[in-house]
Amino acid sequence: MTEAPEKIISVVTGATGAIGEAIARGLAKHPTYEVVLIARNEAKAQKATQRIIQATGNQQVSYLLTDLSRRADIYALADQWSGPLHVLVNNAAASPRQRQETPEGIECQFAVNVLSYFWMTEAFTDILRESAPARIVNVASYWAGDLDINDLEFNRRPYHNGTAYRQSKQANRMLTVAFAERLKDVEISVNACHPGDVSSTLSNDLGFGGHESPDQGAATPVWLATESIGIEKTGKYFSHSREERCHFGENKQAVEELFQACSKYA
Repeated sequence: MTEAPEKIISVVTGATGAIGEAIARGLAKHPTYEVVLIARNEAKAQKATQRIIQATGNQQVSYLLTDLSRRADIYALADQWSGPLHVLVNNAAASPRQRQETPEGIECQFAVNVLSYFWMTEAFTDILRESAPARIVNVASYWAGDLDINDLEFNRRPYHNGTAYRQSKQANRMLTVAFAERLKDVEISVNACHPGDVSSTLSNDLGFGGHESPDQGAATPVWLATESIGIEKTGKYFSHSREERCHFGENKQAVEELFQACSKYA
């Protein structure tokens, strides 16, 4: 395996949310990590970046603006990227209480929570390959299920944001397996995790609170993004810094069907 670089370049999507900022802060506590926050709101991104720098003393923290619900924006971000990328943390999530669509007409939760993970991984694969060993951490959830491969955007089912969220988190775990299989020979590991139960805008939109601090919620994603297990393992699911069985990822036919369905959103 290629020797790890002295400087680790990392990206965190959805980095202005409670867990996202905590993940970025956790990475920035490692002095060898340069952290790039991906966000849509510049004012929030500026404030989060400043807070992380003040909290960690790591001056290598910056942000880039991208609308993660839009494929063109993600690919433009990758096209403009300069230099290596060693760690990609897909964390962005939304859970609007009413069904919403992107300008391209894609249901919002599916676009942000699922397709952004898919598009970020595809758009940055060549850069990650050139930077290998590299790793991708997909922030998923134990609260997962209800996936309907024939109604991914709730065109037929009544929209409920909790059901849509559960579907998206199941999809994250399944696509982790799909990408891990495709990238295993190019020294890019792909793992998924449950981040912890944190009170956030997203959890409140879902009707929940949270009993863990943002740093506690970020602990497992940060662990996968910084420790050797995040490179040594691939295609796995973790919770509370432990590997757990994921029966969603064991259904190879369903995993492939979902991957192909997502591939059609070009």
